[in-house]
Amino acid sequence: MSNVPSDLRYTADHEWLRPGATCAVGITAFAVEQLGDITMVELPAVGTVVEKGARFGTIESVKSVSDLYAPISGTVTKVNGALKDAPEAVNADCYAAWMVEITPSDAGQIDGLLGADAYSATLA
Repeated sequence: MSNVPSDLRYTADHEWLRPGATCAVGITAFAVEQLGDITMVELPAVGTVVEKGARFGTIESVKSVSDLYAPISGTVTKVNGALKDAPEAVNADCYAAWMVEITPSDAGQIDGLLGADAYSATLA
């Protein structure tokens, strides 16, 4: 079973979100297991407005290229630039290797995301 930290919220598309005034976003351990060795992460520029459920970037592995989807609507306030030169950091610790930080335009959307138990149930 994949590692599913209880302090995060999740999407059915296997993104995680760390709630806060700005919310860090990344991909789950399950997604990393499915992708294999990650070779590239393409992320939006700071200031990009993202919509919940819309594509905000891509992640490439030795197996495939997958889209990254925004778990909430808001503005990208920070991008993890270290992933450009070291995308394999996502394989090493996907919960430390966040991809973007988003300032929510509607913080209520966070409540609509899956908790750890509900996300774990989708993996079963």
